Amino acid sequence: MTAQTPYALKSYICGEWKAGARDGIVLRDAGTGAAVATIDASGLDMAEALEFGRRAGGALRAMTFHQRAEMLKALGKALTDHKDAFHALSLATGATPRDGMVDIEGGIHTLFSYSGQGRRELPNTRVLVEGNVEPLSKDGSFAAQHILSPLQGVAVHINAFNFPVWGMLEKLSPTLLAGMPAIIKPASQTAYLTELVVRRIIETGLLPDGALQLICGSTGDLLDHVTGQDVVTFTGSASTGRMLKSGRAIVENSVRFTMEADSLNASVLGPDAVPGTPEFDLFVKEVTREMTVKAGQKCTAIRRVLVPRGQEQAVIAALGAELGKTGVGLPGDAGTRMGALASMAQRDEVRARIRDLQADAEIVVGNPDAVTLTSGDPDAGAFLNPVVLFCDKPSVARAVHDVEAFGPVSTVMPYDDLDEAIALTQRGKGSLAASVFTDSAVVAERAVLGMAPFHGRILIGNRASAATSTGHGAPLPNLVHGGPGRAGGGEEMGGIRGVKHFMQRTAVQGTPRLLSAVTGRWQPGAPVREDVHPFRKSLEDLRVGDRIVTATRTVTLDDIEHFAHFTGD
Repeated sequence: MTAQTPYALKSYICGEWKAGARDGIVLRDAGTGAAVATIDASGLDMAEALEFGRRAGGALRAMTFHQRAEMLKALGKALTDHKDAFHALSLATGATPRDGMVDIEGGIHTLFSYSGQGRRELPNTRVLVEGNVEPLSKDGSFAAQHILSPLQGVAVHINAFNFPVWGMLEKLSPTLLAGMPAIIKPASQTAYLTELVVRRIIETGLLPDGALQLICGSTGDLLDHVTGQDVVTFTGSASTGRMLKSGRAIVENSVRFTMEADSLNASVLGPDAVPGTPEFDLFVKEVTREMTVKAGQKCTAIRRVLVPRGQEQAVIAALGAELGKTGVGLPGDAGTRMGALASMAQRDEVRARIRDLQADAEIVVGNPDAVTLTSGDPDAGAFLNPVVLFCDKPSVARAVHDVEAFGPVSTVMPYDDLDEAIALTQRGKGSLAASVFTDSAVVAERAVLGMAPFHGRILIGNRASAATSTGHGAPLPNLVHGGPGRAGGGEEMGGIRGVKHFMQRTAVQGTPRLLSAVTGRWQPGAPVREDVHPFRKSLEDLRVGDRIVTATRTVTLDDIEHFAHFTGD
């Protein structure tokens, strides 16, 4: 893939790499404007891709949770060997090497994280038992047990442009661990990086045939063929998500649809965090970081900066000083701290949204129409310097709570008391993430309890966690990622919670013997075997229900000490 010879991206469906029927749209380097690749998926049989995935799902379902977890671990190791090549291509997306670590290493880490959780928290079986046995008869002859089993369809993952690697792997990890095949549809702007990663995944031979497919380009009529056994996840704009969610097949078949959409995330500077306190400095540092990492193109980035009235000028001055140190330029250059937006169209979009925000706010840091660079050409690359706006009356304003400029843009808003700050966070109508910087337990409790119903994740920042905090904007594999309302109402990851999104919960009723057979777990009242001491049996000979019953005796201190010395435990 070079600027001189743009590469024609292919889709991987039905076990083959296939080109679209047309020449395709040209995808350009975000920093230089050079052609990188072309993308097109016209003429591909989307219905057959779904059927191929459904047929292939049996191989995944035949594996145990532990086998799938080991598969994820091996996949993570294999991708690690290629990360230098991924980073080299990532520069074309406008991402700096630091940004690339969030996307590439962050995505690979998600594979390792789900592998570890799968082996620690899930049984080495093909069915997941949930909760306790529910007795349904007085004599114990009839009972019920909830189980979860993999859906027998395909998970269609429609992803955003900002994280072409992490955005795929954070969805793929729990999908594969659940035992469900997937079709990945990356956003076109940065699909060339996703395609490279998928090529390396397929080359490993670690996944069963059909477990992973890729569509580079339009999905065409793909969603017209989904059924109630399929799952669709979407990351992108709320308007596009609502349109997809209302599709005929999705509505008629009650297809599971998880959406992560626009999010006007807020960060609150606590009333105790005055200038000179560690919390004030941490707050300024965090807002600066969230504005500049990935050039502010993060679904969890801080868009609304809420500060106590009287502190707004100090915050603006501090942000201006920090952002003034941010060198904007070609992402691979040593002096660059912030790279380009993903495309020229994206820069135009951000500038338009800044104009919308100016209905309620004034620009106090930066100039969206005058780009200052440390390297690169402002007319060729999608560069934009950080912009801070100020809204003096956020309680009566509308645009600052409705409009998201998906780039290095944040708006400072003063609040009169903590109740108003909480109310202002709620004006976002549901967000992925929020944060509060305070060293006060009272402020932390009030803020979190007031904000929690409107947010998927809340970070409390203070001096004690400064060295170890993962930050406001970092979604973690073991924590839920999603939010209510405007944020889409969906939920991803969250450890094993995310695995269950691709499984069906079923209440199974029957006798203890048959419930034991279904669940692979002995149920009270089921038959037992007492022929040979279980410790004398090999793992191959052990069966559910094997046990040994000994005579009762009193355990003495001598017994305990003997056991400790004998076993070394």
